Amino acid sequence: MESTDRTPPAVVDEAAFSVTRSIAIAASAAKVWRAITEPEHLSLWFGRTVLDGAGVGTMTFDGHGVVPIRIESIDAPRSVTYRWSNDNALGRMPAEVDEANSTVFTFTLEPEGDGTRLTVVESGFDRTSDPLANLESHREGWNIELDKLVALFGGHE
Repeated sequence: MESTDRTPPAVVDEAAFSVTRSIAIAASAAKVWRAITEPEHLSLWFGRTVLDGAGVGTMTFDGHGVVPIRIESIDAPRSVTYRWSNDNALGRMPAEVDEANSTVFTFTLEPEGDGTRLTVVESGFDRTSDPLANLESHREGWNIELDKLVALFGGHE
């Protein structure tokens, strides 16, 4: 899927060991908030998400497997941060979030006209088995996954 000026591709910052992508979504911040925080909505565009009452659980991706995940912080309805052990270069996923080998990603929402600006920043790649390979893999992943989120809203409120 080609990115437009409203959905530019993710960018890698090798010095900061981070990936960033900022997109415009034709939906209210309240709708986007639900899409990035509620498991049944996350499952529609991201991985199949299961979270317990404490915000600990898994995301399952076809062809990739089960990734342990947990919510690190919430500043509703502005931002949510997740930690996951999604070290693609390692070739296997641990059963639970591994503090020594995990990254965090934060979704931040800002109203923009009639829609919402969503920015994701994933960092901590220096803690993974192969930082440069994981940066590239996750850059590609954020392009694919966030394009699905934009498509979910169909460009309409």
